[in-house]
Amino acid sequence: MVIDKRKDLFRIEGVTKIYGRQFIFNNVSFTIKSSEILGIIGKSGSGKTTFLNMLIGFVKPEVGDILFRDKHLINSIDDTAMVSVFKNNKILKKMYGFASQKPSFYPNLTAMENLMYFGSLYDIPKKSLELNAKSLLKLVDLDYSKNVIAKCMSGGMQKRLNIACSLIHDPKILILDEPTSDLDPILSGKIWEILQEVNDKGTTIIIVSHNISELEDLCDRLIIFKDGNVAANGSPSEIKACHSLEESIFLQSKPGNYKKIMTALKKTSDKSIKDWNSKNKKLTIDTSNTSSVIRELMKILDIQNEQILEIEISKPSLDKIFVEIENSKLVINVDENKIRNPKKFKNKHKAKVKKTKHRKSRRHKKSASKSTSKSETKNVDDKENGAGPK
Repeated sequence: MVIDKRKDLFRIEGVTKIYGRQFIFNNVSFTIKSSEILGIIGKSGSGKTTFLNMLIGFVKPEVGDILFRDKHLINSIDDTAMVSVFKNNKILKKMYGFASQKPSFYPNLTAMENLMYFGSLYDIPKKSLELNAKSLLKLVDLDYSKNVIAKCMSGGMQKRLNIACSLIHDPKILILDEPTSDLDPILSGKIWEILQEVNDKGTTIIIVSHNISELEDLCDRLIIFKDGNVAANGSPSEIKACHSLEESIFLQSKPGNYKKIMTALKKTSDKSIKDWNSKNKKLTIDTSNTSSVIRELMKILDIQNEQILEIEISKPSLDKIFVEIENSKLVINVDENKIRNPKKFKNKHKAKVKKTKHRKSRRHKKSASKSTSKSETKNVDDKENGAGPK
């Protein structure tokens, strides 16, 4: 599927979120496309879970808005058919399924009972609900465990049940927070297979995960949050291309005099060699010009009578790119955001509050003054007329 041809399902427009004096997001804008698998990446505390809560309208930003396309308008030709998640939350609730990091099902109910209960919250007819539940149990490979109490299931089974519960009402959007945390590679692979099958049916999937290498294979697009902004926005291959031109050459040779090899190689290719090391009888060379370095390396190996046992060229992993982004000030594929001072912003906000209170106070004093004046006038009139306390 080509992402560029998909309609915008969500539009995040100039969102700013502040906790205390810290910007969680600072004037952030991007879109989420219909039917794509979007991965959200960022170090702990970067606002990933906060973003998911804003996306479904649970948390409001200080500035900006998040718009979504109503399910009745997903295929609309009108590209402006978008409404706010904060003003139309009842409509949005019917469109998404949310599987949080901690299981949200009832531990003392069976798998089938959980699905039937959550389905009943969406007023699904009983016969249709039973068919949906059976279909989902088969999808997540729990059809033979439908009568097992949830708390008696393994961690992997509980993760799959949690996803099934979020899909019971056939949502257009599936939102997942760390769906494979604490799972081994085999169980994680099963979860990714399920999600791919769900996406193939047209469901938009938004995933927050620390398993970056797994997201690389599954996601159409990745968003990387850093310091309150979007540090990267694009497909895994686009992010790799933008953030690093370095590749690694791995060499194992005999007799393996790597220091002598590198001394000779630096004389001809020093500017192209970014780093090198020799560990476990292997030589690793990080370079920005792989083809040139390889040519020179082969000549040197021949001259020094080194027998090649193994040679491999590797592109940088997404994990390495993420570390590079975190350790640099690089921002790619994003409009420049004006960084504002949180303290200044908060002080400005407080000043407005104080000003408003001051105006109220003045109005109150003025009103009280008028009231006192009227009361005094009334007392004088009463005394003149012989009224009042005796």
